[in-house]
Amino acid sequence: MKQSVKFSILAAFLVLLILVAFWGYRFLSARYQTPEQQTADKEHEEQAKTNTASDFTVIDMDGNSVNLSDYFGKPIIINFWATWCGPCKSELPAFDTAIQEYGQEITFLMVNLTDGFRDTISGVTDFVSENNYSFPVYFDTEYSAANAYRVSSIPLTVLIDREGNLYKSHIGAMSDATLEKYIQALLEDTSQ
Repeated sequence: MKQSVKFSILAAFLVLLILVAFWGYRFLSARYQTPEQQTADKEHEEQAKTNTASDFTVIDMDGNSVNLSDYFGKPIIINFWATWCGPCKSELPAFDTAIQEYGQEITFLMVNLTDGFRDTISGVTDFVSENNYSFPVYFDTEYSAANAYRVSSIPLTVLIDREGNLYKSHIGAMSDATLEKYIQALLEDTSQ
């Protein structure tokens, strides 16, 4: 037999042996964990599921810094929007209505991508006032929120459960019915 063929067979055998050893170790170590190890693993898994939503800092309408994590404890709906975005503007009435109806049960963060050119704090404040919207606006002047959620297209709506875990994201304008469906799903999830 040629030397290269022997080497190939030996290499394949070693790779197979390593894979079998790796699989066997994982299988046997999981099977023979002590109760303390099993409890620690379950606690770690539960902790990993808590507060998975990326935190960020924005500015509220009074100029105060606000963190997303300040609102953990009840469901959160974040809507990323801008005044120059037609689809964003088309869904704002639905959000305004939803906030009036569900604002006690769900925190709504209407996050404006305030770039300082197309959208400024004063321009957005005027826009909200002119359209008689009652929702509070949060200004993402440093793009902290946009970067945390990798916003590349707006409108983008992010739903977070009361524990601070990501529930769902929706890209594009939403109808009243779709927003209502998401709200009911969030409320149902939190009642369990």
